[in-house]
Amino acid sequence: MEADYYDNAVDEGEGESESAISTDKGLVKDDIQESPDEIKCDALNVTGDVEHSEKNDESTAGDSKINCIPSATNEKVIPELTLVLIGDTHSIEIGSKNLLLDPDQATVEQFSSKLYDLCGRHISVINMLGMQNIDKFPLNQEIHAFLFLLQNGLHNSQYSSGVQWLEKAFGKGLLPYLMTVVTHKPDEIYESALTDLKANSSFVAKRYHTCTRSMMDETEIIALLEKIDIMVSENDSHYSRLMCDGRNKEKKENLDQKSHKEEKIDSSVFQQKQTVYPTVEEMDWNSAEIECDPVNEPDGAEASEKTDDNTGKESKIKYVTPSATEKTGTLDMNMSGNKDEQSVKIKKQFEKETKKLLGRLHLQEKQQQKFSPADFLKIGPPVKQDNDTSEKDLAHTFLQRLMMLDYRARYIPVRQDSPDVSLSKPGTMFDTVETEDNDLDALFSSSVDSDQSKATHVHPMDVQMAVFHCSDSFFKQNMITKLSQCQYALPLLVPDPVTKDIQCPLWTFRQIIKTWKIKDHSNTVTMKSMPICTAETPMVSFFRLGSLSLSKSQLMNSLINDRHSTFFHRNCPGSTKSCHFMHGVAEIAWYCPSGKPNDAFTDCIAFCNLHGDALLIEKQREIMTKKSSVSIVLIPTLEKSHRSTTVISALFKSPKPLIILIADNDCGAVQMKKGKFKMGLKDRSHSDVSEELKGIIGTLLAGPHTSFQLETMVEVSGIRVDEDDTVCQKGKSAAMKTVSLLQGMDVSKIKDTFLPCQGQFWHDWCKINKELHHLKGNIEKDKCKKLQEQMHLRQKQCSAACSKLMKLFTENLSSLPSTDREYFLKWTQILIDALSTDNLSLILQNYDEKWSEVLVLKKKHDKSDELKSKQTELDLISTKLQSATFGLEHIFREMAQIYEAHASLQDQTKWGLTDWSKYPEMAAELMVSGHPMELMDGDAGHVPLSWISSLLDEVIKKLGNQRVFVLSVLGVQSSGKSTMLNAMFGLQFAVSAGRCTKGAFMQLVQVSEEIRKEFKFHYILVVDTEGLRALELAGNATLHHDNELATFVVGLGNMTLINIFGENPAEMQDVLQIVVQAFMRMKKVKLSPSCVFVHQNVSDIAAAEKNLDGKRRLQEKLDQMAQLAAKEESCNAECFSDVIAFDVQKDVKYFAQLWEGSPPMAPPNPGYSESIQELKNIILSKARLSPGITLSQFKCKIQDLWNALINENFVFSFKNTLEIAVYRKLEVQYGNWTWTVRSTMLTIENQLYTRIENGKLDKVEPSYLFKEMSKTFGEIKKDMTTYFDDDRDKEMLVQWRGRFESKIKEFHNEQVKGVQRKLDEVIQQKQACKKLDDKKTEFENKLLQKSKDLAHQLKDKAKDEEELKKQFNSVWSHWVNELTADTKPIEEINLEEDQISILQELGYEWSLIDESKRSSRYKNISKVGHHLGYITLKKYQELFEEDVKQHYKGHTLSAFPYEEQQRIRSFIDDVEKHSLDAIQSKPVAARGYRLTYLQEVAKDVQTKVTKFGSQRIYTLKKEFAVDLILYVFDRAESWLSQTHKKFKMNNDALTYLDSKQNQYYNIFRSFCRGSSSAVVLGELICEKLKSSAIEAVCNKTAINLAGEMRCSFPAFSGNRLNLEKHVLKSLADKEDFDGYITYIRHPRNKAESFIKEEFEKYIFSEQRDKARNLLKKNVEDINQRLSLALFTATEKVKTKRGDTDMWVKEFSSFLKDELTFTICCQNFSDINNFDFLKEEIEKGLVSVIQEMSSLSLDKIKEFRLQPDQILIDQLCNCCWVTCPFCAAACTNTLEDHSPDDHNMLFHRSTAVNGMHYRNTVELSLDFCTSNVASEGRFHPNETEEIIPFKQYRTAGPRFANWRITPDESKLPYWKWFVCRFEKQLEEHYKLKFQGLGEIPSEWKEHSKQEAIESLDEMFKCE
Repeated sequence: MEADYYDNAVDEGEGESESAISTDKGLVKDDIQESPDEIKCDALNVTGDVEHSEKNDESTAGDSKINCIPSATNEKVIPELTLVLIGDTHSIEIGSKNLLLDPDQATVEQFSSKLYDLCGRHISVINMLGMQNIDKFPLNQEIHAFLFLLQNGLHNSQYSSGVQWLEKAFGKGLLPYLMTVVTHKPDEIYESALTDLKANSSFVAKRYHTCTRSMMDETEIIALLEKIDIMVSENDSHYSRLMCDGRNKEKKENLDQKSHKEEKIDSSVFQQKQTVYPTVEEMDWNSAEIECDPVNEPDGAEASEKTDDNTGKESKIKYVTPSATEKTGTLDMNMSGNKDEQSVKIKKQFEKETKKLLGRLHLQEKQQQKFSPADFLKIGPPVKQDNDTSEKDLAHTFLQRLMMLDYRARYIPVRQDSPDVSLSKPGTMFDTVETEDNDLDALFSSSVDSDQSKATHVHPMDVQMAVFHCSDSFFKQNMITKLSQCQYALPLLVPDPVTKDIQCPLWTFRQIIKTWKIKDHSNTVTMKSMPICTAETPMVSFFRLGSLSLSKSQLMNSLINDRHSTFFHRNCPGSTKSCHFMHGVAEIAWYCPSGKPNDAFTDCIAFCNLHGDALLIEKQREIMTKKSSVSIVLIPTLEKSHRSTTVISALFKSPKPLIILIADNDCGAVQMKKGKFKMGLKDRSHSDVSEELKGIIGTLLAGPHTSFQLETMVEVSGIRVDEDDTVCQKGKSAAMKTVSLLQGMDVSKIKDTFLPCQGQFWHDWCKINKELHHLKGNIEKDKCKKLQEQMHLRQKQCSAACSKLMKLFTENLSSLPSTDREYFLKWTQILIDALSTDNLSLILQNYDEKWSEVLVLKKKHDKSDELKSKQTELDLISTKLQSATFGLEHIFREMAQIYEAHASLQDQTKWGLTDWSKYPEMAAELMVSGHPMELMDGDAGHVPLSWISSLLDEVIKKLGNQRVFVLSVLGVQSSGKSTMLNAMFGLQFAVSAGRCTKGAFMQLVQVSEEIRKEFKFHYILVVDTEGLRALELAGNATLHHDNELATFVVGLGNMTLINIFGENPAEMQDVLQIVVQAFMRMKKVKLSPSCVFVHQNVSDIAAAEKNLDGKRRLQEKLDQMAQLAAKEESCNAECFSDVIAFDVQKDVKYFAQLWEGSPPMAPPNPGYSESIQELKNIILSKARLSPGITLSQFKCKIQDLWNALINENFVFSFKNTLEIAVYRKLEVQYGNWTWTVRSTMLTIENQLYTRIENGKLDKVEPSYLFKEMSKTFGEIKKDMTTYFDDDRDKEMLVQWRGRFESKIKEFHNEQVKGVQRKLDEVIQQKQACKKLDDKKTEFENKLLQKSKDLAHQLKDKAKDEEELKKQFNSVWSHWVNELTADTKPIEEINLEEDQISILQELGYEWSLIDESKRSSRYKNISKVGHHLGYITLKKYQELFEEDVKQHYKGHTLSAFPYEEQQRIRSFIDDVEKHSLDAIQSKPVAARGYRLTYLQEVAKDVQTKVTKFGSQRIYTLKKEFAVDLILYVFDRAESWLSQTHKKFKMNNDALTYLDSKQNQYYNIFRSFCRGSSSAVVLGELICEKLKSSAIEAVCNKTAINLAGEMRCSFPAFSGNRLNLEKHVLKSLADKEDFDGYITYIRHPRNKAESFIKEEFEKYIFSEQRDKARNLLKKNVEDINQRLSLALFTATEKVKTKRGDTDMWVKEFSSFLKDELTFTICCQNFSDINNFDFLKEEIEKGLVSVIQEMSSLSLDKIKEFRLQPDQILIDQLCNCCWVTCPFCAAACTNTLEDHSPDDHNMLFHRSTAVNGMHYRNTVELSLDFCTSNVASEGRFHPNETEEIIPFKQYRTAGPRFANWRITPDESKLPYWKWFVCRFEKQLEEHYKLKFQGLGEIPSEWKEHSKQEAIESLDEMFKCE
């Protein structure tokens, strides 16, 4: 027999010993012997001592006055709190109003206790202030708190010395009961006391208080009592010296003797307890801790001693053997006849213990707010593996480790933070004088024990059951499922800790599926897999009657799995003597055979274990015996006199098999009668007993026996089954109603019948969708046909989408509350699984057998028909398996298809009772709550993009556009990916055999608040995938499917886990090849996920050397695969690290195999859960560095990846719309930055230009310009830094940061250089005109003098205006001739004559020139659709067939290749650009026009034409050269004319003087009228200021208008693509074919003309008032500036007494930056009244200002700065390279965007550009985005070379730099255009829309409005 320890163990460490009672002091005295009034506190024998009585719970709230309780009352009132005051007497001021200590008590010089009444609370205060001797302090006095009073200022020294004394006097056990109180005077500063005291290690800040020394403040005392209450609740007990004082041994012994005498129980009384109160033990007996000692007392009647945890008392209870007539197992606890009162008290005691236990585990709040799955579907701090855990973290650590399938969760080492909890120590050292006698006394003393007054640590099963009771039903289910996976026994019958009702948690078993194998007589192994709730198995029940030293649970483990503690027993780590929650719990576990010879049993058997003495737990015992197939009873002895006799007799008479195990008998197994055995246990080993039991059980179950099914527990009366709860029943009822439709159906036909939308319709749709990306022949026509087929399929889906199943399901999903809905979903899955389980098992077995046969034939290299036949059969089984697989995911898939079908048809009607448009919202709600959602349909191999987009949109609505870290997982099928994820994150991915994940599923996991700040995202989004090389997909498509899946999930993930199973190199190679290729593709499309390799199921994981070798081999494989993939993907890579950042030392994780032994009975390997945690830490450490992506970005990424995947060439097909959108946004921002630079530079240019014109500046230094721009440019750089650093897409922006920072710097420098260049030209012109300027001054002085003289002569005729005019005009011509006699006038130019003469000089006939001029043919040379009229075919004709020649005779040169047409157009454009650049580089503005300028250009054009023609296989006619030269002249004519006109204005004296005639007539007239010099000068100044001010206002208004339109006009406020959109809208509005042709041929020219047109509309119609207001504001600014200049100049001259010259100099200097103003004053030197001059000028300016304010906006066009040109410079200096196929212009805002390719978001039909089929007149309708995905080919030049469209980049330089991605989202705009201008296009290109170029009828359905609206799609991703 085992040692006595086992006899004293409570419940065998598992709640099996109910016969020891743990009672507190009150319970012992009140319930057993003494009444309250007999209890005396003899030790406190002083006046006012308090005698204990029943606690009075009634309070008088609100009354805070403290009163002493009178003596008469004291006898009846027990204090609620007992407080001891210790410390210095000076720390308190004694007074009549002291609330805590009255003067009478304070004067007593010994121990003094007094009862006070505070707020109705009875507080006992013991005064020990100033006392050192504690000898008279009573040992058994219960103290709740010691108040340690310290004087403020002396608190540090008093605290240190005081604590030392307290520890010495009362022991260290006192410290948790110590409240430190610092007292202070009312005016003292005491705040630093807390900081000072914190330096002491024993000080606890929360047990600290301050108050005034007088203690008169009620609020302070109440606050103190609140803190004491908290301390008391935390300690959950009181202090007495018996707890700690070993020196009072003698007193303690005497007290013990007295206590034993008082508490001894008469056996007859105990017997009465048994008789009257039958159910107390079921509720509370465990808390009473009854301990039996069968070794010392054979009949098990006498209990051993047990030291009470709370009082230090000992109670000894003796059983008396009941007589045969007494009812066995019943107890009457009512010793004094009041059983109800006793029951309540025991119940309260149990509740107290429960509360205490939950408090220790920090689970109090979880009694109300239960654990839910959401609490653990979070990423929290790492789970502690090796370190001890504190009690408060124990429950959470247990759950976290359990969720990770760590069966060691039960065995967590606990770090004890409280001194009240005992540790495993060798023993307690007693503080006595060490002598040999004392040592011997201690050795032999029965009272010497380990510190029994302290509580033991929490029993592991208490942790499990506490968590169980604190969980909601769903988390209980998760928890029980995990316990089952850990091969632990599960609670079947559980007493409720509050009501004591017996519960059966049937619901918690619903997710458990058990699999086992049965071998029949013919050695055929049959596999069974089913939900354990429905499994009918034999059940073997174990229970004990009485108390035994043998561990029943340990014996059961040896039957089921002797290597694993399925049932917790007393020898398990962490076991303690008491287990609070396990008493009366029945646990169940199943043995599942593996079909091998060493199986313990041949079939699945349930084993049930009842914890506790079955004599005392009648209800559970009855249920188990009723349900059992075999009952096994353990008893201490088999005697008629034993109290178990009645139960044994009843069992023996029962027809069910019975095995009795007898503890005190050593006989072998004996069959008493059929099915009834008895067997001795004494002196027998566990293994012998176990083997013998196995044999008996096997024999019994081989015969007829009853079966047990969990579901039948609902039929048991007297217990509560959790599934009977209303909410569960409601969900079940709804689910049953839904699933009842499927009853009796062949599972393989369910989907076709009730879920038709995801069947053939959807599969056909997917097939067509993939075909759309591999078109041949007439692409657009075929495409339209296939799109129609798809639409037809969608219509069929809509028609079929009315199944009753879906109606019921969606109605319940939308109408049920959240909890009901959760039950509904769970029940639906349970019921669906029940339908398909049997079928699936059978199909999988057939598949297994057939697959084995195929492998055998393959190994033989058999290529006979038999192999083909077997493979065909295998395919059929695979199809059947696919049909029979049916779960909730298929119903959600159906919802997705119903939604997609209706959405694609724009069907807004309601379907049934639930609106289909609400489906995404319903699914999003489930996804947010933790349900996985299907991302890729594994059966169809397709992503339902519309559904996924809508689903994620709804998730964003619910959560916001949160950032997520996407974790993808790849690996071979059944390699444990889903199991790993479920264990790591608490997910719910399907893992059962035959139901592995098919496709890809996504699930959200929240990052918990505790660690949120460590990450840049709020969620991890896990994407679990169907395994690579899936059995169901075996066949030719497997490799393609694997590549597709791998590329998809690798692209989606911020990180990818690559799961490798086992160490098979061949399997590894297959996976690695797929994965490496996927990563290579990601690199080529600039996606850079990280990766971690997980190597699962590795044997001998601990061998470090082997791991290093494994890593080396993996690295070699990866490098090898990288080289192979590089060839496949046509790129360079020598090793895997060239493809992706990878460190084999850090990014490879080895996993132990999942099972510790052989399934199905093996528990998970603890090393597996450790690996899970390590891997989780690796993932999170990498995730910390990642910003993740937003949900909206994730949505776009799915679309981009999938759209690229369904094309064969992923890399060329991938279009990162997210990146495009971010780049477009950056372009807009870049436009804003460049505009800021440009507008600032324009303002600076304007100022400097004015200075130069005023002669105030003759050189512009670059340094000055840079300095002027420094502030603005600094702000731009700061703004750029902020944008790139803080934008939400900063991680994506970083790739362009360097380039854009460089570009803005280049732009800034170019602007500075451009302004300097322009101003230098102005200075040069000014210097070139200096001679004329000097003459102008001379002319003006002479003219002024002549006017003055003439005025004096004609003074008498001043009133006759006509006479004055006549006289002035008569002399003006003479004056002009006189002044310009030596100056040669500049002649007008005649460009037309010059052009004709130049052409004739070049040898071209007049007739050719004249014909071209008269017909204006040359003007359209760049726009014509063909150039047939310009070529001859002498070289070319012979290359064509006869029928083609006939076409030529009819003037339709279909044989003339499109490529050559394009070449001629490109040549014309190049010549035009080069010639215009050459002409505009000539110094016309400085020197005027020269004939040689045109001659040089004409000669150059002629040379280029000759060279171009010599390289062609056809001849260019002379007409081509003539028209091209005339076209170049025509384009240059406007610029030449305007520039020469400006030159003449600035340099021709005659022209200048003619412009001054009116001005000098006005001067002449003023003099005639007798005006003073001041008046005349004022008029002259006003006249000069007028023109200058108008120019200044117009230039400034030009800048303002450009800025206003740039900001507020939609067409100009975005990027290049935005401008493109508005140009196309404008063209559609006008329906101008010529405008379209200009746009197609010269998109920049059309954009410029559009800007000019829009500017005209803006200032003259749409925003005329705004434009006028800008002008008026600038006029006001100029006016204010002029007024200030007049005032300043006048004041300075008056102050300095200056003359007219000084005044003019000051005035012009003030205006040097605003106005051009020069005037000579030599004829006005007589002016001395400058105030008068100022007044005259102000008078004159009034009319000037009025005139300016009413200026026409047209006037702006006459000056240097033009708003439209400013906008053109800003918006059109970008890339205009056109697509080689459809001529769409690149929409990149940067002109030089290298190394980025040219791109256009939406291409167009190539017919727009005149592309046609070679040797035909048939236009090509295809969009180039369709062509590049098709099987078509093209001719890149005039040769016969043919290039596949998919390889278009190899066709030459024009094609190589274009990125054209396959795209099905074509703009209806261009289809409308082709249909609208069909005839014009045919005429323009001389080609036809016929044959292959016939326009599909569907194109003609697009309206103009639809076309215009479709342009907004250009921005849909931004």
